[in-house]
Amino acid sequence: MSAAAARACFEAYATGDRAVVERLLADDLVFSSPADPGIDRAAYFERCWPNAERIDAFDVVRVVEHGNEVLLTYEATKAGGGRFRNTEVLTFDAEDRITRVEVYFGWNLEA
Repeated sequence: MSAAAARACFEAYATGDRAVVERLLADDLVFSSPADPGIDRAAYFERCWPNAERIDAFDVVRVVEHGNEVLLTYEATKAGGGRFRNTEVLTFDAEDRITRVEVYFGWNLEA
């Protein structure tokens, strides 16, 4: 079920459906990326959620479920044009809510 929840989270982000994302993120979420290492849920919604307006779509190219983790690689289409590729590792709790996000980014697909 965690892979389906991961996909649902990305779809909700792309459509700007914050209510779905709020249901999928655990209260004790820890979000890490090179720009935001180790931030909590409140900081995620303050710093990262506004970027949802800049994304039109995610094309998932890899999903690997291993225990309580899902590794997901996607190519995103920006609202103003252009594409990029990221990989994220999502950790889930027993209720299938995301407790940890590790984002690895840097692939610009604009050639």
